Amino acid sequence: MAESLLFSIAQGVLGKIASPAFQEAVAVYGVEDQIHELKDTMDAIAAVLLDAEEQQAKNHRLQLWLRRLRDVLYDAEDVLDELECEALRKRVINRRKIKEIRETLSKISVEKNQFDLNVRSVDNGVVHLRSREMTYSFINKLDVVGRESDKEKIIEILMQSDRKNLSVIPIVGIGGMGKTAIAKLVYNDDNVKEQFESGLWVCMPEDFDLKKTIEGIIKDATGQSSSNLDIQQLQTSLRYIIKDKKFLLVLDDVWSNDRSRWEELKALLTEGESGSKIIVTTRSSKVASITGTHPAHNLRGLSHEDSMALFKKWAFDQKEKHPRPDLLEMGDDIVKKCQGVPLLVKTLGSLLFAKDEVPYWAHIRDSEVWKLVEEKEDLLPVPKLSYDHLPSHLKRCFATFSLFPRGFEFRSDRLGALWMASGLISSTTEKEDSSVEYVKELWKRSLIQQVEESESILTFKVHDLVHSLATIVARNDCSIVGLDTEEISERARNGSLEELPSSICNLKQLRTLLLSGNKRLKKLPDTICELQSLLHLYLDGCSELGELPKNMQRLVSLRLLTVTTKQKSLQESGIQYLENLQLLGLDGCQNLQVLFEGTCRLTCLRRLEIVNCRGPISIPFVELTALQILEIFDSKLMLTEENKPIFPSNLHTPAISKSEQVMELLQCLDQSACKLESFYVYDCPSFTAIPEWLPNHSHLRYIFLIRCLKLSSMPQGIQSLTRPQRITSRILW
Repeated sequence: MAESLLFSIAQGVLGKIASPAFQEAVAVYGVEDQIHELKDTMDAIAAVLLDAEEQQAKNHRLQLWLRRLRDVLYDAEDVLDELECEALRKRVINRRKIKEIRETLSKISVEKNQFDLNVRSVDNGVVHLRSREMTYSFINKLDVVGRESDKEKIIEILMQSDRKNLSVIPIVGIGGMGKTAIAKLVYNDDNVKEQFESGLWVCMPEDFDLKKTIEGIIKDATGQSSSNLDIQQLQTSLRYIIKDKKFLLVLDDVWSNDRSRWEELKALLTEGESGSKIIVTTRSSKVASITGTHPAHNLRGLSHEDSMALFKKWAFDQKEKHPRPDLLEMGDDIVKKCQGVPLLVKTLGSLLFAKDEVPYWAHIRDSEVWKLVEEKEDLLPVPKLSYDHLPSHLKRCFATFSLFPRGFEFRSDRLGALWMASGLISSTTEKEDSSVEYVKELWKRSLIQQVEESESILTFKVHDLVHSLATIVARNDCSIVGLDTEEISERARNGSLEELPSSICNLKQLRTLLLSGNKRLKKLPDTICELQSLLHLYLDGCSELGELPKNMQRLVSLRLLTVTTKQKSLQESGIQYLENLQLLGLDGCQNLQVLFEGTCRLTCLRRLEIVNCRGPISIPFVELTALQILEIFDSKLMLTEENKPIFPSNLHTPAISKSEQVMELLQCLDQSACKLESFYVYDCPSFTAIPEWLPNHSHLRYIFLIRCLKLSSMPQGIQSLTRPQRITSRILW
């Protein structure tokens, strides 16, 4: 299972090689032949990688081969990144590293022949590794708890007289939420049976194969196989079967969002009598929008009361009228872990059936959900299917969820910064927009929830079951280290740590180190600067953290740094020499007065976030020549005559919130040579007037003015802008 991420990593390396920016770097150093050989070897390995991932569970030697491959692929990513970065600085590279990677991959490629692996195809970046369990229409109504309201809402739609010849009602929800169960309840309802002359049930092929779908409908209607017929004969037979009949058709578990195939099927089904209905169950809101003629019925989790009722049915013998109070109390805690997902409630209940040992119940109660998901083989494939259907580039993005704690509230912009720094956003333009699109795609696939859209930023959470899946998928790459963790694998690439171990310097391959919110961390060991592969370091929310190490410039690969510190200046930390740093976040640095002075080599820093820093802070903006995005939230900058900032010309997106200095900052923007593309002002009572110069920025695409109480009018020229896509103002007059 863990190696299912490997194909995505291989695709990422190949994507890097193919990128125009990398090809330019290759030309600079004249290593075209070596990179071409590397690509050929990678192509040969990637062709059989899907088959290897499927077979590795039964072959220990194959597991070891995949593990070696994984390490080399990560090394290849590091070397290719280094080549691209050094080309920008016109420095000499270590060609030997490229040669070593190429030779190691060549050996691994030769070794693959001993496993008799087959070439597997990829459909639009979607990997299909296993067939899923087929569904059927029968249901024991007593097995379903807490879905009466959902059932009645759908039946109400079915009973409505509809002018449309064919109506489609989508049911949407994450895997295990009970979409199929509700469809069965509706399908078998007596009133529904009286309403429709014919009832048909088909478990849909994953790829929406039209021939297989028609065969399924015909077989359910007649009880006879029609696999020997061609597509012309099948469509004739289908139209004859449903002609002038009012039918209810359930298309269960639809994955494909191929609109053309759907329209073909829909055209054939219009032979039925007016008032015929289709119920579609899917995990994808995109599928629902393509197929539905009615708004989707989004399935929510069970209430705690209903979850407990379902749990009792599966955990206790029904003959036992009064279960033991101590077990019921632990069961209550176990049910809370399930967050209303019926499949998870049912599965954990079945694990406990006929077991009355308190230690075993305590083990289930105290275990991480992801470990229980992994142990129960009939549960894992359900959420895993959603992962298997993700395009390769989204699989690695999805795996990053495992680094953050359960219940964490994600922001699309911060995730985008992480994905960009990790090379997971490949677009060379509109990168911030790409991160929003990635998040929306995960949303459409029901892999995230509680999504709120506030202007250009999405906030959301991940269901525990989905978080468990991310943890399983990424477990060979991520170490989640608690206070009781005894050992961290030196092979770990990403770490989320509650406690910083003394052996941190041994984690030479670590790329991400997440210490956010660690209230016990008072000092970072100097040895942390030995982690030269580290790309992302999260120290925000470490409110007791004193001085940063003085040699942070040795973190030569660092691209993202967020920090909370009690220091007055970061001059001695050396962060101003982090040449590859792309994002710097200062969060809650209440004592900070000077970011740094003098020489600055932050030539890649494109985003600076200053949050809850009361300073005032002196920041040499003029030295940050690559800066594009600046966020100032509830913070104070040094704005004296001697220290007025001169913003770099590349700055295109300023965002100012809860600032008493908003008018002074805007004046500084006017005096700088910026070409603004987006302009954000939030919750600033002292923002009294939109600058007259703002309409001069012809590249403006977004203007957001939110809850600025004293803002009363817009300058005349603002409406004459030709480029803006959105002008949003929420003004309390």
